[in-house]
Amino acid sequence: MIKKAFIPPFLPPKLDYHSIFTNIIKARDIIARYDEAVKRLPNPKIIQRSFETKEAVLSSKIEGTQATLDEVLMFDAQDIKSEKNEKEKDYREIVNYRFAIERGKDFLKEKPLAENIIKDLHKILLNSVRGQNKAPGQFRKTQVYIGPYGCTIEDATFVPPGPQHIVELFSNMEKYIHAEDVIDPLVQIAIAHYQFEAIHPFIDGNGRVGRLLVPLFLYEKEVTAYPNIYISEFLEEHRDVYYELLRNVSEKNEWIPWITFFLDAISKQTKIALERVMKIEKLYKDLKEQMPQINSIYANSFLDAIFAKPTFTARLIKKTSKISNNQTLYTVIDKFSEFKIIKDITPQKERNKIYNFSDLRKIIR
Repeated sequence: MIKKAFIPPFLPPKLDYHSIFTNIIKARDIIARYDEAVKRLPNPKIIQRSFETKEAVLSSKIEGTQATLDEVLMFDAQDIKSEKNEKEKDYREIVNYRFAIERGKDFLKEKPLAENIIKDLHKILLNSVRGQNKAPGQFRKTQVYIGPYGCTIEDATFVPPGPQHIVELFSNMEKYIHAEDVIDPLVQIAIAHYQFEAIHPFIDGNGRVGRLLVPLFLYEKEVTAYPNIYISEFLEEHRDVYYELLRNVSEKNEWIPWITFFLDAISKQTKIALERVMKIEKLYKDLKEQMPQINSIYANSFLDAIFAKPTFTARLIKKTSKISNNQTLYTVIDKFSEFKIIKDITPQKERNKIYNFSDLRKIIR
């Protein structure tokens, strides 16, 4: 017997929020402290790339990709463009996710977070060999279902609404995320995240898009100065609970446990991010003090460059460091190696050597 499709009720749900006020305050407090720490950085971009990459790796991992952060950074260094094997296909999906974070911020400068932007983000995410036949940027026109790999619809754990319901449900969700009379933006995005996953508007990539909406929504609402509240690390570590609580909203209308979990994810993951920012800030300041000893007018720009690309080749770091002369670039690389700031991790190679900024890698790992 085919399991009946679930049609989520329109938002907003009727809820008693008293039990989660403490959770909201705790989450808002740690976000405010994190946001101030990021704004205090001499150059906030020194954390941006690393944090985006880690989020992209972990959000994609929830969906089944196997590439690790170290592998992604190595692929970055080699500027891999092909999708010949499964690891390269994983890498392409992760690169797409990272690019979607970057483009999402640009999109929000032009228009609000709504259907067109979400479809554009989906198109970016599915711009790959695996995604090209999954209607990138378009609402699905077929019934889909969720369950263990290879299962039939009869054995599915969840059957989202049929395609004929998507436009109306999505329109209601869109109206909700722009409503002003909501108790708090964190609760608003917790509810919207569930609703997006329940509607499951695309053939593929719904989980990644749904998680991507969290930092973009909070940035649009000016809860943060940058779209950098990432919770995929927490969700990956608690994947079974994450899915169970989403299911319980659908099956038992249990909103409060889901919202509590979401707020907990925000609090704990943002606390970890804050600790990383403080360590990166200290590392940056300590190294900045050494730059006069490097004795190069390019030392500071090269330092900023390796924070953006902690694993690199000379060719890759050239543009980022703004050093146009090759001999000058190699001289700076040699100096940074001499000071043990970076290390050649391919000593066997004569050309296209790969260098590693391990102190930063240890913090973001």
